[in-house]
Amino acid sequence: MFEGAALITLGDNHLSEIRAHGERDYPYECCGLLIGRFENGGHKSVVETYPISNAREEEAKRNRFLIRPDELIRGEKVARAKGLEVVGFYHSHPDDRAVPSRYDLDHAWPSYSYIVVSVTGGCAANLRSWEMKADRSEFEEEEIFSLSHWERAGVRG
Repeated sequence: MFEGAALITLGDNHLSEIRAHGERDYPYECCGLLIGRFENGGHKSVVETYPISNAREEEAKRNRFLIRPDELIRGEKVARAKGLEVVGFYHSHPDDRAVPSRYDLDHAWPSYSYIVVSVTGGCAANLRSWEMKADRSEFEEEEIFSLSHWERAGVRG
C-alpha cells in the first residue's frame, strides 16, 4: 500500500492516547509530541506521546494549534532524559479530514512525522501520519505500523 514510503511504529495505546486527546480538546485542536527513536531508513518508532496544551487564543484553537517554545524544550528535555528524541508531532482536525493543511505544511520541518486525527462531532475518527518531502513542497503519507502492548513487550500470543 505504501511501497517505499516512510514508516512510523506506535503502540495501540499511543493511537488511543492521541484519539482521546483529540476528543477531550474538541472543538479545539489538540497537539502533542511523539517521543521515540529515528531508526534505519528514516523509520521512526514512538515510545510515548507527550500531550501539550494548545497555546493559541480561544477562537483560533478551532483550526490552529501552537506549541510554545518553552513547552517544546520541556518535551525535548523529557525525551533526552530517557535517551530518546522528539520524532514528530500530532494534532487534531476538528470536523475536518486527517490531512495536513497548507498552514501545517508551512510550519512543518522535514524528517519529522505529523500525525493528524480527524475528530467529528467530538468523536475521533480517521488518524493518518504524514512526512514532509525534503524539498518542503508537500506532505507524503507515512505508513503507520501499530503494535499491541504485548507485542511491544516481546510477548507473542
